[in-house]
Amino acid sequence: MAILASVISGHPLQLLAGSTGGAAAKSEVSTTAAQNTRAFPLFGRKPDGHLVNYEPNGTGGVKAGVDMGGGFGDATAIVQTNVSANGAGNDLYYRMNDKLYCTAERGNDTKLIGSGWDIYNLLVSVGNVGGAVQPDLIGRDTAGALWLYQGRTDGLWEPRIRIGSGGWNGMDRLAGRGDYTGDGKSDLIARSTDGTLYIYPGTGNAVADAALGSRVIVGKGWDAYVLLVSTGDNDGDGKADLIASDKAGALWLFKGTGNPSAPFASRVQIGTGGWGGFNTLF
Repeated sequence: MAILASVISGHPLQLLAGSTGGAAAKSEVSTTAAQNTRAFPLFGRKPDGHLVNYEPNGTGGVKAGVDMGGGFGDATAIVQTNVSANGAGNDLYYRMNDKLYCTAERGNDTKLIGSGWDIYNLLVSVGNVGGAVQPDLIGRDTAGALWLYQGRTDGLWEPRIRIGSGGWNGMDRLAGRGDYTGDGKSDLIARSTDGTLYIYPGTGNAVADAALGSRVIVGKGWDAYVLLVSTGDNDGDGKADLIASDKAGALWLFKGTGNPSAPFASRVQIGTGGWGGFNTLF
């Protein structure tokens, strides 16, 4: 995954040239509903910069990890999305200093997406929140505003849209990759610094400050977990799930129910230890 000398340059606040968006692009990829019922790999990064890939085992757990190599220790943000190969690839987006890069699983090189991405203190990919077909990227700026970048078939992003005017610095974790409320639209999960977990339902409306609906309180006590991540429908029941690592290094699966008033079933342990050795899960 070495960064190539020949790359595409730009700025995250601007649309890069060569858009392939629109109705034609949407017809080339899977629907939102299909993405809401898909299971994705779980990636972990170790402090030495190595990535480990854990494929889903189909019943809620993960298979044995596969070391994907190093070089990611200096990345200040790293996420996965499925853009390449008409949505079948698991692609990595990562920030080095102020630059955002993409390495496609089903591609030929690493692309520089743009510079200036250090304006965000948190980046996360949570699937399709804005209503387009491609998965989206969400960034939180230092003022606490939240911004949505809708994905394109070429791996780049549409111009950003503000989806939260402020207050998001009160959240220490953002996650989600699918529908947690049962309405067929991808949602955003957020944990506040006091340990309260919320679901912000996606509206499918990529309009300023209108992409997220009124939040739903999941519960308190979620500060017992170090990392929160979603890999979609991990147990194969057609509903998006949530994965959490605790302070003892165990891994837990919270199966999604699709019921907004009780969105998760009781936790199930899927990893007995060692998960504290990762400084990020995505």
